[in-house]
Amino acid sequence: MLKLYRFLKQYSLYIAVIIVFLFAQVLSDLYLPTLMADIVDKGLANQDINYILKIGGFMLLIAAGGTLCAIMATYLSSKTAVGFGKILREKIFAKVESFSLHEFDKFGTATLITRTTNDVTQIQQVSVLILSMMITAPLTCIGGVIMALQQDRSLAWVLVVTIPILFLVIGMTLKRGLPLFKVMQEKIDKLNLVLREKLTGIRVVRAFNRIEKERVRFDDANADLMDNAVKVNIIMAVLMPAMMLIMNLTTVALVWFGALRIEDGSMQIGSLLAFIQYATQILFSLLMLVMLFIMVPRAQVSAVRINEVLEANLDIIDPEKSNTANNEGGFVEFKEVSFRYPGADQPALNKITFSAKPGELTAIIGGTGSGKSTLVNLITRFYDVENGSVLVDGVDVREMSQKALRAKIGFVPQKTVLFSGTIAENIKYGKENATMEELEQAARVAQATEFVSGLEAGFDHHIAQGGTNVSGGQKQRLSIARALIRKPEIYIFDDSFSALDFKTSAKLRAALKPEVLDATVFIIAQSVSTVRDADRIIVLDDGQISGMGTHKELLNTCKVYREIVASQLSEEELA
Repeated sequence: MLKLYRFLKQYSLYIAVIIVFLFAQVLSDLYLPTLMADIVDKGLANQDINYILKIGGFMLLIAAGGTLCAIMATYLSSKTAVGFGKILREKIFAKVESFSLHEFDKFGTATLITRTTNDVTQIQQVSVLILSMMITAPLTCIGGVIMALQQDRSLAWVLVVTIPILFLVIGMTLKRGLPLFKVMQEKIDKLNLVLREKLTGIRVVRAFNRIEKERVRFDDANADLMDNAVKVNIIMAVLMPAMMLIMNLTTVALVWFGALRIEDGSMQIGSLLAFIQYATQILFSLLMLVMLFIMVPRAQVSAVRINEVLEANLDIIDPEKSNTANNEGGFVEFKEVSFRYPGADQPALNKITFSAKPGELTAIIGGTGSGKSTLVNLITRFYDVENGSVLVDGVDVREMSQKALRAKIGFVPQKTVLFSGTIAENIKYGKENATMEELEQAARVAQATEFVSGLEAGFDHHIAQGGTNVSGGQKQRLSIARALIRKPEIYIFDDSFSALDFKTSAKLRAALKPEVLDATVFIIAQSVSTVRDADRIIVLDDGQISGMGTHKELLNTCKVYREIVASQLSEEELA
């Protein structure tokens, strides 16, 4: 957890002020019992009202000052801890944004959400306790021991017996509770995963009438978390009663043996009262440390989980000195490219070689799992090749900065993603400073104008999270418009016309041609009608190029392509 506190340097001034305030508070707390002993032994014994009022007023002044210091320290501690949590969330979010798809697959979305929210909250809460108690408790304990010994050293043996017993109880409790804290966060991950799957897959759940099964699945995860939490709370619940029992027995022992010393004239009443106060302060300071010890183990687990994200080795990083591409404007070349997913036995792509020039339309077709989407993911450098190289404008993509590479690309993913906000905001995601004319032109080419103009708010129509209030075809058209408005050098359409009817798809492809005349275009499709007019068709089969050429050439030379065509077109259409 100490690694996380390097982020606290921004609050070093606050921390210094907190230490000053807490030190002043401890001094006031330690000085008050001594003043109380003076009032009892001198003021009350001598019936000196003036002395009582004088020392009593001084005590009120010190108490007020200590209270003010405590309030200020608590305020600054809270502000520092909340600021620290903000920094941590920013760091985690920034790190996650730099993850490749491999890192996302490795961690999982559910645990990344938990680590950014629940784990950071645990760190934030323990930070408040550390800033307020880690300083106060030791000072109070040490100061209390010194002040108690000044009052009477003979009663110190009571504390010598009590404190080891206290630490024994604390140690035994933490030994049993600590392993359960780590399990707690893992079970929160599981609950988050089940809940997230249920919410995102609600249509499938209802369509297959699996509501009861999902409810049972959620209840199991929820009950599992509850059982673990109950175990932790039962173990930790022992601490407080045990602490109070020890404190009360300590007070009884001090009163008993103190009374004997007062009876034989070895001790005054005020000194006994002060000694009891100091003993109470010592034990309360240890109680504060116990509360800290209860929180720290769980925070330690959260800190480890956060550090796992912050210190994760990235598969895809920018080179120290990136190369600048030449002015070929979107030339893409694959040279003997092979790639396999982490942990896979067989390569997803094997020895892929081809080139695509600006002004050319390259279509990629093949069966499910043949490697079509994987191929274009290498162009965008979502993954790095295992062997060979992918070049954009003559430069290996691994030698370019990711920002510079992706600035050249307009990408329409296979799974359409829209963000909550207006239609205009979603299209402008491709180009923030786009004008209204550019917005309308992109929508017109993407065949989205008709349904957008039919909406009451038009481009200001609100899109729900995930685009759930528009149809699949409308989402695809908005996603295409988002890529078009960017006017990139390379367009990648990953099965982006699948949700469109034949007429709309044909109109869109016809409107698209003049817009992408000078760009390199990749289209991944399952439909032969979508790819048959391409300048180059690449047929993939089990991660290898089975054929490459125009539609007519492949009909004569590629068996896999003929089978795909025969499954989709009639004999008349083939002729």
